Amino acid sequence: MNYKQQLGALGGLLTTVGGAYFFYKSAIFQVDTGHRAIKFNKVSGLGSFTYREGFHFMLPWFERPIIYDVRTHPTVIKSVTGSKDLQMVNISLRVLYRPDQTQLPDLYRTLGTDYDARVLPSIVNEVLKSVVAQYNASQLLTQREMISVLIRQTLEQRAHDFRIVVDDVSITELTFGREFTNAIEEKQIAQQEAERAKYLVQRALQEKNSAIIKAEGEARAAELLGPILSKSPTYIQIRRIEAAREIAHSLAISRNKAYLDAETLLLNLTTTLDANLEKVPLGGPRESPVLSTPQVQAQKQ
Repeated sequence: MNYKQQLGALGGLLTTVGGAYFFYKSAIFQVDTGHRAIKFNKVSGLGSFTYREGFHFMLPWFERPIIYDVRTHPTVIKSVTGSKDLQMVNISLRVLYRPDQTQLPDLYRTLGTDYDARVLPSIVNEVLKSVVAQYNASQLLTQREMISVLIRQTLEQRAHDFRIVVDDVSITELTFGREFTNAIEEKQIAQQEAERAKYLVQRALQEKNSAIIKAEGEARAAELLGPILSKSPTYIQIRRIEAAREIAHSLAISRNKAYLDAETLLLNLTTTLDANLEKVPLGGPRESPVLSTPQVQAQKQ
């Protein structure tokens, strides 16, 4: 094989490879996972068949694929609307949506590939205004989950008219105007002050009842101890000793240092006790013996 034959064979190979590559690029299109495709024909127009994942054939120069991402997409839309009691509400709504893959030809014919930017902001604002206007500001706070469900149901029906499927809706932010926020804070402060006043009243009543019970107990104790103290002063000494023990225990466990002599620490108990013991001999007062007449005469002698 001479040089010209080799060059001709190489040229034929390159032509075949180039033709195959050109055929692949112009006659075959690929649909990735999570996508769907429809074809537009320059002669017959938009086709009605939807192509799934994989490789598909098309006529070069006459057909071109239109590919849609049918996976779920998130978007956050903010809106300012009014409640039933005329309070301004700032609300942010997170929407999970996707195109209806069974109606892609109609979706492309009416909205194109940027359907979400054309439709979602307007219909979300419309639904938010219609739903929020049915509730007061306080209900928006306490019934947030129920309102979110109602918004989702209404938005699903509204988006279905535009061949859009809404998978989930949630309220991510819900705030009110400054006046309403200040009113809520003032109400909370007033409620806290009322609860504190109620607590103070109950505490005062408890202290009053405790003082009454304590006074009644002390009065009853005085009635019972009166006769005992009049007959025996020893009880007072016992109470003083107990008080001295309590004082000594308090000084022992205290971190502060105190220097006291024994008599000061015992509150002069020893002096008082000695004086009482001199007055009352051990064993009680003794009666002087009665002497008979002979004994008296003997003592006189």
